[in-house]
Amino acid sequence: MSEEWEYQIRLNISDDFAEIARTDPQNAAIAPIAAILAKHHAALSNQFDAFVNYVTEAEKQGVEHFPLYKWTKATIEDPAKKAKHVKSFSIYVEGEEVYPKAAADALEADLAPLVGAGVVEKLSKHDTNPANNPQAPAHLR
Repeated sequence: MSEEWEYQIRLNISDDFAEIARTDPQNAAIAPIAAILAKHHAALSNQFDAFVNYVTEAEKQGVEHFPLYKWTKATIEDPAKKAKHVKSFSIYVEGEEVYPKAAADALEADLAPLVGAGVVEKLSKHDTNPANNPQAPAHLR
């Protein structure tokens, strides 16, 4: 019996457009992305902002309940990692962080032509298989 993994599409957006995508996702400068997202009932979620929200929530509710707190906190406090993640966006489909492969494949196919055209630097598809995802280093658990 094969495992059915769910998927997520991620984009790296160029420095010139990342802040626009974070703060004004309907801005005409990124209209091609917005049109594709609308077609797929999808939205951008900035990874750095998500990390900040995770750390903030952990600090409110008790970091002992948030297993990735130390790792995430170290990430947002590292200037090089901040620069990387401020350009990185996860795509949520119908409000969901991960979704079926068919939805991910269709979204990926529509976004692929935008890669290298000035706004989108990189497009990637990730699955929920733990073997394919990085784990927090032991000293940050």
